[in-house]
Formats: sequence, C-alpha cells, structure tokens
Amino acid sequence: MAIQSLFEPRSVAVIGASQDKAKIGYRIVENIVASGYVGRLYPVNPKGGEILGHRMLRDLAEADGPVDMAVIAIPAAHVFSAVESCAAQGVKNAVIITSGFSEVGNADEEKRIARLAREHGMRVLGPNIFGIYSSSVSLDATFGPGGILPGRVAIVTQSGALGIAMIGKTAAESLGLSALVSTGNKSDIDESDLLEYLEGDPRTKVILLYIEGVKRGDRLVETLKRVTRQKHVVVIKSGRSRRGAVAAASHTGSLAGADEIFDSVMRQCGVLRAESVQEAFDWARFLADAVLPAGKETVIITNGGGIGVLASDACEKDGVELYDDPNELKEAFSSVIPDFGSTKNPIDLTGQATANDYARALQVALERDEIHAVLALYCETALFDTQEFARLLEDVYGRYRSRKPILFSLFGGEKIEKAIHGLRRQGIPVFADVYEAVSCLGALYRSWRYLREPEDRPEPMVIDRTAVEGILDGARREDRGFLLANEVQQVAAILGIEMPRSIVASSLDEAVRAAKQIGYPVVMKVVSKDILHKSDAGGVALDLENDGEVIDAYQAILRSCRAYKPDAIIAGVEVVQMVRPGVETILGARQDPSFGPVVMFGLGGIYVEVMKDVSFRAAPVSRREAQEMIASIRSYPLLLGVRGEKRKEIEGIVDVAIKLGHVIDQCRDLTDIEINPLVVYDHGEGVKAVDMRILFRHPGEVR
Repeated sequence: MAIQSLFEPRSVAVIGASQDKAKIGYRIVENIVASGYVGRLYPVNPKGGEILGHRMLRDLAEADGPVDMAVIAIPAAHVFSAVESCAAQGVKNAVIITSGFSEVGNADEEKRIARLAREHGMRVLGPNIFGIYSSSVSLDATFGPGGILPGRVAIVTQSGALGIAMIGKTAAESLGLSALVSTGNKSDIDESDLLEYLEGDPRTKVILLYIEGVKRGDRLVETLKRVTRQKHVVVIKSGRSRRGAVAAASHTGSLAGADEIFDSVMRQCGVLRAESVQEAFDWARFLADAVLPAGKETVIITNGGGIGVLASDACEKDGVELYDDPNELKEAFSSVIPDFGSTKNPIDLTGQATANDYARALQVALERDEIHAVLALYCETALFDTQEFARLLEDVYGRYRSRKPILFSLFGGEKIEKAIHGLRRQGIPVFADVYEAVSCLGALYRSWRYLREPEDRPEPMVIDRTAVEGILDGARREDRGFLLANEVQQVAAILGIEMPRSIVASSLDEAVRAAKQIGYPVVMKVVSKDILHKSDAGGVALDLENDGEVIDAYQAILRSCRAYKPDAIIAGVEVVQMVRPGVETILGARQDPSFGPVVMFGLGGIYVEVMKDVSFRAAPVSRREAQEMIASIRSYPLLLGVRGEKRKEIEGIVDVAIKLGHVIDQCRDLTDIEINPLVVYDHGEGVKAVDMRILFRHPGEVR
C-alpha cells in the first residue's frame, strides 16, 4: 500500500528543526526523540548545529540514505522550495505543518505544491496540521504535549487545535492510540487514504474521525462501507448548524455540506455519529475493548428503582432492547435477590444489597446464554463498602469481559467519584451518569445491527447515457439548463418511470383537442425555457373538466406568464392527464458538493418545505438502502396504512429511487432531478410521477 510509508517510515526528516525550544521545529524533534522512534532521524536547518544529540543537516541532500517522510515546519513562503527539495531526493511523504494556505484564501499555492508532489509520486499530508503519531514505529511527529499512550484507537482529525487538545484528553482518559493524524486542508491525503491503511492495521480496532468538511465524498462512502464491516468507526462532524457550517468552511477552505445529508450518509455506511467529543471518546474507549453481543437481550441490575427507570428510558432512547421474559427472569434471579426485590428487568436488588448480592446477581446474568449484555447500576448507600465493590467490579470485568458486553454506572459522593476514576484508569467501562453508559451500549448495538445485515451492493443498471445526453444537447443548443415538459417525458421513458399522459399544445385549438384525446379531467402547465417555476408565474391550472374550462385556463396561463415575464418565449401549454389522488411523496436526486450523487425521499406535495421530513442516501442505492431511506422518515406510517387504509406501493417508490440513483451517478452532468409529487397508490396499484423537473450543467462548467 502506497500510504504505508506514512505510518511506518524507516526514516524521517524534520525541515525547520530548531535549537530554539519555543519553535515548533524543536518541539517536533523533541517528541520524535522522546517517543522512542526506531528509524533514522534527519533534522534539517541551513544553520547546521546539533539538536538533542542529532546533527542537523544544512540541506536534505546531505542525508546518507532514503527519506520516507519529511516533516515541514517553516514559513509558508518557503514551503514550495522545500517540497521541491523533497521531490529531488525522492521523499515519499511530505507532512506540511505550516499554515497560511487555502484556509486563509491562498488556495493557488496549495494546489501548486500538491501538483508538484503528484508529478514526483510524493504524497502530501496537510498543510495546516499538527503532525502524525503512529504506534507501529513509536513515532510522535507532532508538536503536541507528547506522552501519547499506545492502544487500539486511531484518531483522524481535520482540526489541528482540537487534535492537539485530544492528545492531552487521551492521556487524561488513559485512552491508548494506534495512530493520530491531522489532515488539515487535505490538499492530497484525505480521510479515505488514511482509512485504507487503518482498515488493515492490526493495532486499530476503533477509528475516530473529526470532520469539518468532506471532499471527494463518493470515494469516502465507498471506503467507509468497507471499513465498517471490520472496525468500529465513530465520527464527530462540526458544521451542524448554519452558523457552524459557515465557520467550518472559512476555517478549512472546504464546504461543510448539508448536515442532513451527512447524517443520512454516515448511517448508510454504518458509521456511529457522536454528538460531542466526550461522547465520541466514551464510545471509542468502550468499543476498543468490547466484544460484540451474541444477541439483543440486555439485563439491568440495580439497587435503586429510580436509577433503574432512568436506565430503561435511556435504553429506549438509544435502541438497547431489554430482556423481557418474566418467567425466565424469575427463574434466573429469584434465588439471588431479597423477597422484597424485583425480578422484573431492571433487576432490583434494593437499597440493602451488599457486594455479595451484586456478585451473585452478576454471575447469574453473565453466565446465562439468553442474556447478551449486562448493565450494573449502583447508588451509594451507608451499608456498602465502596472499596470492596470496586474490587468486585475489577474481578467481574476481568473474568467476563471477553464473553459479553458489561458496563457499570455508579452514582454517589466523593468515594464513588474516586472509585470511578480508579476503575476507568484500568480500562473498566464505569460511568457516573447512566445515560453515558447506555449511550456506549447503544453505539455497540448499532454496529451489531449493521454487521448482521448482509453486505449489500446496488444492482447493476445500464442507463442509455447516449440517449440522455442527446436530450441534454438539444436543450444546450437553446442555452437552457433545464428540460422542458416533452424532454422530461423522454428521459422518464428512458428510465422506465411512469408519468401521466401529456401533449404539448401550441394553440388554443390544439389544447382542446389534446384534452379530449387524453380524457377529462386534465391539468395544464406552461412550457417555456424562461419560466422554471411554473406555479410562481401562474402557469398551472388544475382539475379542468370540459372544453370551456380548458379554453379559459389556456388564456389565463398565457396572460399570467406574460405579465410575470414579458420577454419569456412560450413554446406552448402542456395538457396532462389528471391523476387520481394518493399519498404524495417527493423523490429526488442531485449532485451534492460534498458527497457527489445522492438521492432523497420524503413527504411530498405542498408539505415538503414545511415538514422537511426527508432522508438522503449516497447514490447509487441498493434495494435495501432505498427501503431504509423510505422507512427513516417520520411520516413512514402513512405508507404502511393508517386508520384502516391499505399498505401503499412502497416497492414502486424503491424502484424509482434506484433508477434515479443510477442516472444521477452515471450522467454526472445532471445536477438535479425532482419528482414532486410522486403519487403512491395502494399496494399493487403502482406509483406515478406527476411532475418531474430536471436540471443539468453545461460541459466544462465547474463542478
């Protein structure tokens, strides 16, 4: 793998090494030496001299062997020449610490550096980063605080400052890392490149990503789908709010993208999205040691009814299912709880429980095959020896951690807080808040459910791209970026999407004849390359029942559209079959700036802007992905049938979603396809695309 030398370099040069302890160049060399790096180290500074027992080279050409990695920590104005020097010496990876590039608007220089590196087969990490740590060769090439603990979690972060803070956070939390990489502006190496190495890294069990903006998102989707089949991937994404998205773009020089799309696509890929850095750390720490459960049944053991109810609420929120067979629970636990306790789940040992009571109840839960995960809760009481209980948890976790997931939540005063701190330093999953504990178990179960689904790939579908491009070319000759009604009908026919019968009339007489030919009632819509939003211009008339209404509507449409845009060229009026009512949905596909081709589904008609009840998936979509997209909207029960109504034609929606996903993926000049409404009828009666809009770009237009 080409990027392997980034994580496992046999030699490292630090261009900008300095004897001044206040300089980043000194700190990087200091961390490399302190971390016990096993390869060759070449500090480089034109002044020469010595640093921490290593001779400083005046020029990289003085190195007495090949250089796998050059860490560049010099002013931005001199970075290009340093990269030229690296290229001349055959350096494999340039790790550019320096800021002052696209994040401050200097994108041209950044592109120039990346282009030079690419021409010489060199990879670039950064610029605008804090460096890289790799446990495989004991290399800490960062200017962070040092003292990184080796472990099984890899962190990839786009934010340098947050990444440096994470170094201190991992030390405070005793979280061991297999790797820590800063991506910065991602001029070359991005998350997908790094994931490809970490996917095969035996030291890494969990990958934690901090992302501000996504570039080349379609490649990231493909990579994540593969990686999450083998390892847990946790993501923190900033830019969730409108203000946050603007801040992220200005900070990194990349587009944050719509948060709804990011969230849906991560779920599609089996990625666990955390709400905060603390939650992400909690998940990563727990997942690094946790075994996957054998099933979905969880048991809560507690000495307090109130905290047990809180845990039950948290389980429902986080998708953790509680074992709920009263007979089996009574048989299992009746011998280990007091008479006034409860064998209902949560198992209540009562406030008089001793450490021995907990030990017996935990043994029952952990040794019964029908119980797949255990959450033990404890509220501090005067009758309980906290130190003895802490020793019990150590023993229980040590004996059963490899058999099934076990978590603990303790609530109390100073002694309890001290016990929690001590246990967590030993890697035992103990939490002060029951919601934090359940959140970790919920993350594990989301991974478990994803892995239980068979690997699924989109069915191949060949789109007649020549025919589609021919239609687009005809529109381009008229300098249009959207298709007219008759052209939309042609594309729909190519894709096999059923639309209402329609005829474009160029005169009043033709409109009346068309309405009679189609059959009443009909709808009429203006056809004009200058009017995209027909309703805004008064260019739509509905439910026309006879010739007289068609005549009146034709004249009214022309009058309204000419008033709306006097210079509009009106090609005619489309007369369309009026479809019978059904459930109105919206189905679309577009080229997303971050993820490339995506499909969208939601409640349609006039409600889509108000309700915003939509979901997205990266395209093309498989049948299962399309079904999950449809099922994820809040109004999905309407399609299952409510108040005695029949189930709707969900399979028809799936078919259209698959077709839109393929065409937006294969015909990249198409920018937006929207069917609104896609009317859905009862099961077996099909779906119909009532109105369809298609936008496209001209060849060579910036993507």
